[in-house]
Amino acid sequence: MSDDTIRLVTIGRILRRRWRLLAVLTVVGALVGYGTSVLIPPRYTASASVLLPGQWDERGLLTQVDIATSSAVVDRAAATLDWTGVSGGELRDRVSAKAADGNIIKISGTADTPERAQQLSDQVAQQFVTFAARLAGDSTDPDAAAGPEALRQKVAQTNRRITELANAADPGQSVESVQARTELEQLRTALQEAMKKLDEADPATNKANMVVMGPAARPTGEAAPTRTQLIVAGALLFFLLALIGHLAAARVNRRLRTEPEIAAALGSALLGTVDVPGERPAHRPQGRDPRAWIRWLLDVDTRWDIPTPQPSGGEAGRQIRYRRVCARLRDQLPAPRRLLVVVPDGDEIARRAAGQLVAQAKNDPLLRVVGVSVSRPLVPDRDTESGALVVLSAGNWTAEELADIAEACADAGHEVVGIVVAGTIRARPTRTAGRPADEATVALAVRGHATGGSV
Repeated sequence: MSDDTIRLVTIGRILRRRWRLLAVLTVVGALVGYGTSVLIPPRYTASASVLLPGQWDERGLLTQVDIATSSAVVDRAAATLDWTGVSGGELRDRVSAKAADGNIIKISGTADTPERAQQLSDQVAQQFVTFAARLAGDSTDPDAAAGPEALRQKVAQTNRRITELANAADPGQSVESVQARTELEQLRTALQEAMKKLDEADPATNKANMVVMGPAARPTGEAAPTRTQLIVAGALLFFLLALIGHLAAARVNRRLRTEPEIAAALGSALLGTVDVPGERPAHRPQGRDPRAWIRWLLDVDTRWDIPTPQPSGGEAGRQIRYRRVCARLRDQLPAPRRLLVVVPDGDEIARRAAGQLVAQAKNDPLLRVVGVSVSRPLVPDRDTESGALVVLSAGNWTAEELADIAEACADAGHEVVGIVVAGTIRARPTRTAGRPADEATVALAVRGHATGGSV
């Protein structure tokens, strides 16, 4: 198919002419989505928030996120929960954490029930706070490990000792006074170091004081993907695949659609285009053939890749087209004017058009209609005919198939003198007592084909 495949009018044509097939495939996709939701058990997710006091940079927050989901934390939570058949490794796949605004670590737990999801997130948050406090309390410095209160006591003792020495020191230049002042300076240095350690210990202590901001809220709905989401996704997926499949099939379709392409494939000139009234949609099949019912239900017998028939200009306009084709044949053929009208088997539009040509020609020229198999074309040998006229509809045959028909005509001694392309139009409904002329000519062509391939 040409660039027409990407136009909205083509998609609309697919929706109008294959809506049954698309509807069935959409329902099938919804059923597949429902089946998938049955196989996948429902999941519920709860979240607990942990506040980190103090100043934290982005790198520090990411480190705490990794600690919250580490095996050291999750394994402790699994041991505390003690769920049957659930190990720490399985829980690690159900626990996630992320850093939120305001130095908050949001810990989420997923389980098969809302209660378990709430318990999992709360327990992981508690174990994370405990583990983080333990990490902040570990140190190799015994003075730092004593804690901030012990450091403050040491500072107070040092201050008292400094005061005592200052009062007892001799203001003179004796050896005792010099030693006292030296010891006093050493104590002041020790005091400064203690104060420095106290200042360094306070931020760490603040960072270790993490707070769980209340229990996790019990989830009220399933975590994505829910059953409804899977059903909608399956229906939408199958609908889009069906639509894309139609467009792809039309793109790779090699059937000729334009008159110049058809004329080039047959190696002859186009004498004109004629119209036949479009047939009504197929009625409900009779009988019990299941394949016929399925084809009717899915609309697979309806061609969607051909343009919508244009409104009819009336019977007079159609007859003018047929008369012009017959006039061109009279001007082109020598007397006696006899032609073999070649129609591909299965091309009902072309067969109806050939019947109209026979009725319009009125034995001048004398036309004999024959059906030719496209897979193995065989044309009757030349008798009194002056050549062959090929009548066919567009969009049904490839260039190779038409070339085979032209070669079969040449093998039988017939020169292809022209081509007539038939199309369909939307005929205006008329109520007459007799049978319409189109149906009479079709019946005439069909009888001729059944009795010997001639009209």
